[in-house]
Amino acid sequence: MVAWWHDRDVISEPACPGTKRYVLFDVDGTLIDALDNQRLVWRAWAQRYGLDPDEVYRVALRTRPTETFAQVVPDRDPQECLAALHELEDEDVRAGSYAAFDGALELLNALDPEAWALVTSNYEHRVRGRFARTGLPVPKVVVDAAAVADGKPSPVPYIQAAEQLGAEPKDCLVIEDAPSGVQSGLRAGMTVWGVNTPTAVEGVHRHFGSLREAIPEIFAFASGAHPDQLEGSATVE
Repeated sequence: MVAWWHDRDVISEPACPGTKRYVLFDVDGTLIDALDNQRLVWRAWAQRYGLDPDEVYRVALRTRPTETFAQVVPDRDPQECLAALHELEDEDVRAGSYAAFDGALELLNALDPEAWALVTSNYEHRVRGRFARTGLPVPKVVVDAAAVADGKPSPVPYIQAAEQLGAEPKDCLVIEDAPSGVQSGLRAGMTVWGVNTPTAVEGVHRHFGSLREAIPEIFAFASGAHPDQLEGSATVE
């Protein structure tokens, strides 16, 4: 993939009236409430290695798995650690308790199926498992951890999703909850809105305390209204 994104402006320009709009969703923490599941998985992983679960989880919240392993078990094979984590995650998908955030089902079912995608740092088989258990529809375009060499906060995942949809970055809205995902969307030159956090993640163009609050605005964006003209939660400068 050509890394043409380096010189892009991080603030996307408004799309022309009548231009088709696209919505790109993060998954965990945005559409699926998986926080308790993640905590339980990391707890089980930490106990397997004789570590303090709370300390491991604090590290895992701010780093990618391989970086977590380097900090908490620097003497262990990272591939072995990752395999153990994947085993626990797959078991959680099969047996864990999951819930979609309020409004997720109505939102995804109402959007044009050709105009939205999932962009996740997880793996597609786990996303499909969670969506099957929560009743959420899966779009044609899913960009997962296996699809890109550089994950979030690199812009590559969101750029790849836009390319697969046939969309220009300036016509895309990213819905995220995490700093790395927000930076990924911004670096891709897209409009980025944050949801499901009590305070705005740095860089978002708009912030909503919940996915439910954002739904009318997402529909308005998808229909062609300029986000700056929408009423509701204030734009984050």
